[in-house]
Parts: sequence; structure tokens; C-alpha cells
Amino acid sequence: MEDFLIRIQGDGPMRLGVAGIAVVVFGIGMLLIFSAVLRHRNTGNRKTLTTKQLVFSAAAIALAVVGSMVTLFKMPMGGSVTLMSMFFIVLIAYWYGAYVGVMTAVAYGLVQFVLEPVFYTLPQMLLDYPLAFGALGLAGFFHNKKHGLQIGYLVGVCGRFLCSTISGWIFFAAYAPEGMHPLVYSAGYQASYLIPEVIVTLVIVSIPSVAKALAYMKRQAVYD
Repeated sequence: MEDFLIRIQGDGPMRLGVAGIAVVVFGIGMLLIFSAVLRHRNTGNRKTLTTKQLVFSAAAIALAVVGSMVTLFKMPMGGSVTLMSMFFIVLIAYWYGAYVGVMTAVAYGLVQFVLEPVFYTLPQMLLDYPLAFGALGLAGFFHNKKHGLQIGYLVGVCGRFLCSTISGWIFFAAYAPEGMHPLVYSAGYQASYLIPEVIVTLVIVSIPSVAKALAYMKRQAVYD
């Protein structure tokens, strides 16, 4: 059991051991393969698109991880304004739809967990990682809409905001200042780092040259 979970101290948070990390990494791989199978069934395209999908999904996760390490500022109890890290995951959902988008986003959430595998309870971990980041894949429901990338990005971030806010409200209520409702505190805390990143990201992707580059990338990612 100690190889899987390690109690850091007393009744404090737990950390995954080597065996636990190995299980999560295996799960990430299975999620990406499963997302490819779903896309294959929806499109009927056999090999080329599926291979592209896996490559671009893995590349998006890598870019998102790198972006998450470039921070404008960090919050004291988790969360930070990053270099468009969420946007790379939203791109996959926008290109390939909600099925692949959600699977890739959940995989990214698990990667973030592996990078810092500390948690208090299993429900808290699920809310803060696979569910919160997985919500970014909801952007895929707007992949055929006008301005679908921007709308999907906002919806995905709102999904992450909701999951993180619920987690903060339930599991970290003790940190709320006296006299402030934990739900209000949690919502304000999540908004303080998510909103600035949303504004920066939307401004950047609205630059004409960036928008043209993204359109070119979509053609390369989606079409033969």
C-alpha cells in the first residue's frame, strides 16, 4: 500500500507512490487510445486521421504542460495564470469534437496530477483534476459553430471553474475568511486566476495573424 499511497504527515494530504503514478500513467494512455477509437467510429476513417488525432492530442497535452509551467503569478493554495495552457486542450476539442476533446482533457488533468500527485481525498482529487480539466473538452460541442473556438473555450473554462469551485467549497471551506460563505470564497478564488488567463488568451487568439495560423493548423490536423 505504501508503494501506491504515501501519507505526507499526520492527517495531512497524501501523495501517490511509484505504483500509484504508474497506474495513472497507464490510465492516461488508455484514455488517449479510447478517444481514438471513438473518433474512428464516428468518422469511419481508418488509419490516417486516427494517427493524426493521437499525435496532435499528445502534442497538445505536451504544449499545455509546458504552458502551465510558464506562470504570470501563482495562487497560494493552487491555481495560476499560465501561458494559455488550457487553450491547447480546447483546440483538440475544437478540431475533433467533444468525444476526443473530453478524453484528451481528462488525460491532461491526470498528467497535471502526476506532476504534483498530492491530494486529500479521492473525491477532491477527481474534482480538481480529471473532472475540472476534463470540462475543457466541452468545447468540442461548439466545433461547428461560428466563433466556436472562442465560445467553446469560454464554456470549457466555465466547466473547470464550476468543478474547482465545488471542490473548494466542500473540501477547503476552512480557509474561507470569517463571515464569508465558503462557496463565495471558493468562487472568488477560482475566478481570480481563471479570468485573467481567459482575457489574455482571447486577446491573443483574436489577433488576425494568430487566427490565420490557427486556421492553417486546423486544416493540417483535420483534413488529409
